Amino acid sequence: MAYSQIRLKILPSVRCLFDKLVQVKVEGLAPHKPVELRSKLVDDRGVIFKASAQYKADETGQVDVSRAPSLGGSYTGVEPMGLFWSLAPETPHSKLLKKNVLSPTLVEIEALSGETGELLASETNERGYMTEGMKRIPVQEGRIRGVLFVPPGKGPFPGIVDLYTYGGGITEPRASLLSNKGYVVLALAYQRYQDLPKNPKMLDLEYFEEALSYLRRQPEVKGPGIGIISISHSAGLALSMSSFLSGISATVCINSCIGNTVHPLHYKDIVIPALPPVIKNVKITDSGLVDIRDALPDTSLEKYRASLFPIERASCQFLFAVSEDDHNWNSAVFAKQAAATLRSHGKESFQVVTYPKAGHFLEVPHMPYCASTFHAAVGSNVVFGGEPKAHSEAQLDLWERVQDFFKSHLDNKSTC
Repeated sequence: MAYSQIRLKILPSVRCLFDKLVQVKVEGLAPHKPVELRSKLVDDRGVIFKASAQYKADETGQVDVSRAPSLGGSYTGVEPMGLFWSLAPETPHSKLLKKNVLSPTLVEIEALSGETGELLASETNERGYMTEGMKRIPVQEGRIRGVLFVPPGKGPFPGIVDLYTYGGGITEPRASLLSNKGYVVLALAYQRYQDLPKNPKMLDLEYFEEALSYLRRQPEVKGPGIGIISISHSAGLALSMSSFLSGISATVCINSCIGNTVHPLHYKDIVIPALPPVIKNVKITDSGLVDIRDALPDTSLEKYRASLFPIERASCQFLFAVSEDDHNWNSAVFAKQAAATLRSHGKESFQVVTYPKAGHFLEVPHMPYCASTFHAAVGSNVVFGGEPKAHSEAQLDLWERVQDFFKSHLDNKSTC
């Protein structure tokens, strides 16, 4: 078949938002012939991510990835977005980095002959983060550092604070994609960003209180309450904010710990000490990675009560998302303890959703799975658990739940 007759199509368009599903089709192939599809992207650190899958053209000379099964490669079976979520880094222990969402992530897709390896067709999917008319505003207000995303259209809109991981800086993809849904989102940094401390000795909850006040003051933000979305170490900060600060309506905690970790947390005259690590419980995997799943003490013991966040004080709604194969820590145990604490104080203002084979970093849909990467608090590469396919499905499910949760609790709802 002549090269000029073969087409690789990305539908409905080569341009879409990052969280959207696309249809990959190859047309004009010889019927029943093998074809290999490859995907590739280069992140903002220069790390190359690749995936591939083997297909067989149907009787009309087509491969429709949304309907045809992969026969081998990075994944098998019918996986409409397999060429995206199965992307794996060529540099080991790399997590996809997107520093600035003003430019899209480019995913190159190629079709090659399964017999000769000849390149047959290619196309590039431009996966963006901001709808037309959205504002991205760098924030330097007093102590507050971050980026504010304001959706297009006539506001005001509900406000959300987006807190990311302990590694520092901010992440813009989740904040911008959430803003596309009709929210003003403040991606808030709290260390290792601009002039913020690189290695703080303690964290000051009053900084986060100032951030809430800043967000509420924005003319595009409507009240009465603010939402928080958080993951990992920052989910503890979200729990503390919800426990001590007013004006919070809905808090999403993704793979959180019920106790304070790493640094003491100060709020006025209150100090919440960090849970001490149990070094003897740290394991080394066969591949030489550190496994810290059991490195925190039993938080049900009385002697660690002072390190627990007093979430019984919170009046907001909680959504706890739990990866059962989380190896950063045992987030399933912590979520059960959080639920029990709230129930013991007569509160049913929470949901717990669990994902059996997912790992620690539950991100936006179609984000490549991260099995291991550098852990700033540990100082080495750490295993984070999960299986790629199950993890991808969890990300899809959670993204819809997060939107439903905020829609339910951020529109004209009462606050803490």
